[in-house]
Amino acid sequence: MTAMLRVLRVAGATLRRLRRRLQGDEGSAIVEFLGVALVLLVPLIYLVLVLGRVQAAAFAVDGAAREAVRAVTSAATLDSPTGGDLPAGARAVAAVGIALGDQGISADPVTSLDLVCGGGCVAPGSSVSATVQVDVGLPFVPGFLRSAVPLSIPVSAHADGHIERFAQARP
Repeated sequence: MTAMLRVLRVAGATLRRLRRRLQGDEGSAIVEFLGVALVLLVPLIYLVLVLGRVQAAAFAVDGAAREAVRAVTSAATLDSPTGGDLPAGARAVAAVGIALGDQGISADPVTSLDLVCGGGCVAPGSSVSATVQVDVGLPFVPGFLRSAVPLSIPVSAHADGHIERFAQARP
């Protein structure tokens, strides 16, 4: 019987020591949650921001390339051989500037656009090819780091078009 009492006393003392250790953990779950949230959520939010900017740039360059080709091909269908008041190349640059600005991309449309015309830009039956490329900078990166390491993502799009063979024959 005394052996049984000793076991119970030892078990009771062990339980009391365990309770004392556990009493000091109040509030630690909140601290652990905040630590995990900072480690996981901040990079996740940054990733969403970067992907949003890259997606906006992808939409912008795709629309800009299509509109540049459309501006050149529609210039050939106007009454004037230069496409109205503006030459075909200037119309394409203006279309690229509008398309990039619509998505908030602040790139120079002249340097972003690569326009290639096969057989003359407004000649009937010729082909037009436009490539638009912009560099999307990563958000919240300090300027001194940008000058040391290129921290941008190049995004480009390509579009092709043809000027109709009977473009000048329209009334």
